[in-house]
Amino acid sequence: MDRARVTGVLGFLLLLAGCSADRVESGMFRSSKGYQVGVPPGGWKVETDGAADLQLKRTAAPGAMLVDASCGGAELDRPLAVLARHLTFGLTDRLTVESDAWTVDGRPAAHRVIRGRRDGMDVTVEAVVLKGERCVHDFLYVAPPGEFENGRRDFKVFVDSFAGDR
Repeated sequence: MDRARVTGVLGFLLLLAGCSADRVESGMFRSSKGYQVGVPPGGWKVETDGAADLQLKRTAAPGAMLVDASCGGAELDRPLAVLARHLTFGLTDRLTVESDAWTVDGRPAAHRVIRGRRDGMDVTVEAVVLKGERCVHDFLYVAPPGEFENGRRDFKVFVDSFAGDR
């Protein structure tokens, strides 16, 4: 999926629209792109009909997250900071709350938390981007500001469960 489509997916998440998955077995999503992630336990539902590799919606409160990989494209040559910025295109009235580096599956990753507006709605977005051997892996978590903290631990577990693309 190209970066423009990921930005479009962000719009869908901000509106909490329906989404999709390839293959989930025993709580583990295995992508044909050569990576896997765990579906956070309790309160997250795999959505169907989306454009990202895996999209989840929180069942008890507004919130959604996704993982998607772009493989074999020019993204692999771009710096992580640029890739992370691309994930939040379309947000207005932006305020960067956090901007730091994580390590995911032994690789450097760019991490951002941004508050902003999309289509008239206040949202908070957490974005993580890392590069594998063949793919750029994007993780997003989106929720209204009042609900955001309730899903952050689940998002961290989701990102930390990533393995593959070596």
